[in-house]
Amino acid sequence: MASWQMRGVAAFTRLAYRRRFTSEDAGRRALLRPKGRSGPPRPVRQRFPVTVSRRHRCEVYEVTARPDAPAVIVYLHGGAYTSEIVSQHWSLIAHLAAETGCDVLVPIYGLAPAHHGLQALEFVTEVVAAQDRPCYLAGDSAGGGLALLAAQAVPGVAGLTVLAPWLDLAMDNPGIEAIEPYDPWLARPGLRPIADAWANGLDLKDPRISPLHGDLSALPPLQILVGTRDITLADCRTLRDRLPATVPLTYHEEPGALHVYPLLPVPEARTGRRMIVTHARASIAATGRSH
Repeated sequence: MASWQMRGVAAFTRLAYRRRFTSEDAGRRALLRPKGRSGPPRPVRQRFPVTVSRRHRCEVYEVTARPDAPAVIVYLHGGAYTSEIVSQHWSLIAHLAAETGCDVLVPIYGLAPAHHGLQALEFVTEVVAAQDRPCYLAGDSAGGGLALLAAQAVPGVAGLTVLAPWLDLAMDNPGIEAIEPYDPWLARPGLRPIADAWANGLDLKDPRISPLHGDLSALPPLQILVGTRDITLADCRTLRDRLPATVPLTYHEEPGALHVYPLLPVPEARTGRRMIVTHARASIAATGRSH
């Protein structure tokens, strides 16, 4: 059963955010909202050295955990491919740096409607492929989908965590219909114009933008965390069931949890974050042993 804090966040979320996705007009308005700042907030900068570089006119922030960090985590933020990184993402990024001892790279990919999926994939895969240390990928929601796309495109990734990933821009899984009334945040009508903008003319099931339809045979150790009050659950289950037995999988459904629950101020988030850290440490250690 979900904690009382989770139930409270669900009630607040339905009032504050659900209207952004209840209609296609709302989705189009979301696309046109001005983008905010992307840099890390002061508490992150006070805790860790942070530098920034640029690729393809996009910023890449590096949060340095320690001078001799053995590996790097590349974190891709969510926001339905149209909203900027926010403080909750940076809080998780700082937690990963502190608990794993790994540096964390944060590519700030371009957002819809000014940018589209193929541009983001090119940018992110270049960042990942340029690493000369073991590289672990993580991402939430839209960023989780992009992280899976990068893992499909770049061989040798140490491991991958996806939190409630957006796996199929078409969102036509029959299982979504039963979950959607209980998701206090996301709804398909508002997401459809955003998906169309991100696809930029591609078929929504093109494997370069919808990783559920891509090659799943050579993925690194994969961790999936998702709540049961989250419309991404249906496609997470499909991904789980499609994965070949050769791909190591850690799969967890949190009862009553909302979208990307490890980012929320709830007890379930603490457990989720511990699971992410454990998986990242084990995957990176295994990569080191194999070399």
